[in-house]
Amino acid sequence: MSEATPARSLSHESRRSFLLRKLHSLTGAIPVGGFLVFHFWTNAKALQGQERFDDAVAEIARMPYLPALEIGLVVLPLAFHALYGVKLALEGKPNVGKYTYSRNWMYTMQRVTGVLALAFIGFHMWEYWAQKWLGRMAPQEFYPRLCANMASTVGGVPVIALVYLFGIAASVFHFANGLWGFCFSWGITVSRRAQRMAAVAFGVVGLLVFLLGANTVIYFATGAALPGTASAAADGARTCADLPPPATARRAAGAPEEPIAPAPH
Repeated sequence: MSEATPARSLSHESRRSFLLRKLHSLTGAIPVGGFLVFHFWTNAKALQGQERFDDAVAEIARMPYLPALEIGLVVLPLAFHALYGVKLALEGKPNVGKYTYSRNWMYTMQRVTGVLALAFIGFHMWEYWAQKWLGRMAPQEFYPRLCANMASTVGGVPVIALVYLFGIAASVFHFANGLWGFCFSWGITVSRRAQRMAAVAFGVVGLLVFLLGANTVIYFATGAALPGTASAAADGARTCADLPPPATARRAAGAPEEPIAPAPH
């Protein structure tokens, strides 16, 4: 009789790698992915004017234990998912040139968009979330800052708005394709038919989430929204059109620079 294979403990390298991959998939699907959709939904209130947007931000700020929730449900899961994802990306060996299967391409794109999404999210968090935590920006400043940044141009090109559109596209692809990987790795979609149905379903989800986020960027950059998606602002509500244009737009129009107030003595 052959000897029984000894059970491996959780500390064994193979078991540890298996559990970390499962945790990586789980954190991307639920806390990080869920927050992505929630964040886009909250920001979409901007289409109703600054007052509605500020109310949505203030409502979040009034949540009990907000710092603990932000750290425990957003920052730590995101940090783990990002760092372990970079490790997986560096260890991966893409071979799409040899095996041009669709899922092989999706595997490669998942790694590429993960790195791009990490860079974009880090940039976005530094620009707004970190500035709020450091006391350099009040929540009421988010709306005018977003209007100014998205509408600003370099040589007539809205660079920041384009960065946000590409960053949102990378983040949403990584999220939607990650949902497919989550269902596959957790044994939810076992059959080929279930996997094909999941690919279609999550593709539609990804498209809708992308349109939700991109629509807000387009609004901040141009003051307009995608056809059929605009939420009418209340009468008298302050919008981006009521705010002074960014300095780059004033210079392009030949308008004089606004005078800088002297520092108080």
